[in-house]
Amino acid sequence: MSNDLSALKLTNAQIAWRAAQDIEDGAYVNLGIGFPEMVARFQPEGRHAVFHTENGVLGFGEAPPEGEEDWDLINAGKKAITLRPGTAFFHHADSFAMVRGGHLDVAILGAYEVAQNGDLANWSTGHGGVPAVGGAMDLVHGARRVAVITDHVTKQGAPKLLERCTLPLTGVGCVTRVYTSLAVVDIADGHFVLREKIAGLTMEALQAVTGAELKLDGPVADLIVPEV
Repeated sequence: MSNDLSALKLTNAQIAWRAAQDIEDGAYVNLGIGFPEMVARFQPEGRHAVFHTENGVLGFGEAPPEGEEDWDLINAGKKAITLRPGTAFFHHADSFAMVRGGHLDVAILGAYEVAQNGDLANWSTGHGGVPAVGGAMDLVHGARRVAVITDHVTKQGAPKLLERCTLPLTGVGCVTRVYTSLAVVDIADGHFVLREKIAGLTMEALQAVTGAELKLDGPVADLIVPEV
């Protein structure tokens, strides 16, 4: 067993792949801007998610090949998209009515911090990143299930999974599962519950880079992903 996190941790693509495996067939899904958009590449064979974007498109397809973009067709992250049969366009306000009305099955977002009670912080004026809470505030309370994909630690090596968030909150008690570069962690009854971890990583090493106690309520599976 190893404590060398850099040698063991998953790539962003592998984290996105793992999150994609839990999206149900036919689910209506919103993917956050940036890293979470990668989840759309990895739909399991035989399943078909319907992707939603806040700027008013439902049922769009994968990104077009480079050089074939139509820049009238973009998602909320200003990335080019393609159209599937049945793709629908609508007003920005109608898009948010879908979100606020509870019509999304899943929202998958990035994070700066996640607390053990499910609080999420994914914006901060002091980080030089996302400068305002934006539509994520609506997504985390409108979607039926909210998941986070993230590195397990910051670039400085500090834990992202904490007892309490220190940054401004996007939502309170909204996250139910976190997919990290080292583990899959559920949030239940105000605690982090470990479901899967990298096979070569000791529990002690994982706990050392987690800012709150990781509880166990059964066997912990090996977190196994393909080379993607």
